[in-house]
Amino acid sequence: MQQPIAILDSGVGGLTVVKEVLRQLPREKVIYFGDTARAPYGPRTPEEVRQFTREVVDYLVQYDPKMIVIACNTATAVSLLDIRARVDIPVVGVINPGARAAIGRTKTGCVGVIGTEGTIKSRAYEDALRLLSPHVQVVSEACPQFVPLVEKGNFRSVETYEVVRSAIEHMRSYPIDCLILGCTHYPYLSETISEVMGEEVNLINSAEETAREVSAILQDQQKLAKSEHIPVHHFFCSGDPKMFKFIAQQWLGEQIELTPVIWQVPNIS
Repeated sequence: MQQPIAILDSGVGGLTVVKEVLRQLPREKVIYFGDTARAPYGPRTPEEVRQFTREVVDYLVQYDPKMIVIACNTATAVSLLDIRARVDIPVVGVINPGARAAIGRTKTGCVGVIGTEGTIKSRAYEDALRLLSPHVQVVSEACPQFVPLVEKGNFRSVETYEVVRSAIEHMRSYPIDCLILGCTHYPYLSETISEVMGEEVNLINSAEETAREVSAILQDQQKLAKSEHIPVHHFFCSGDPKMFKFIAQQWLGEQIELTPVIWQVPNIS
């Protein structure tokens, strides 16, 4: 039995991180929890987000994970230090990896950040970016309508385009050349976001960088899976299992067709 990597999110957004972990680390077993019944976390108070994150983590630790990945920007912003203090295994968030990627790629020194209300209010990305590059110009925008679109599976439509255009088109007036998708739900809308912002703007998806960080930490601790056996992944959601499974299968595609998957709806409260 190999120890799994536990990945959690407020909903389906964290599946963007799962996809990268499965691609980069195909031998690793993944336990994923999407708290779809209480999504989105963005409009909730920091106290609520901390409580929900604790409940999900408390549920996941029964599977004896070797690492926890908080694949939710809002939860990372307000709960990362709290969860690190509660468990004795590595806990990785998605904000610092995304910030590092943006600083490494910007040429104009102007970076855009879009995220939930909670993430933008926390200024977590702004702080992370300025820690890496004190003179970087940061333009932030909360996009509360994006997560509900994704949770409904509405990735590409006239409605989606209009919602995205209305929310972020004004950001084109700044010399932004990198736009951080500061919510793991947003890569589902990346085609539409790119249409609105223009192809000259690089979209920074922190999922790829987060998976690299996961790999580096596990390698450093000599905890990378060595088994040749095909891992059995577990996917949990607290809300509608049909929509969750539909979006997961659509997004992950071949990544989960190649391995056995157990789908469950647990009771965490």
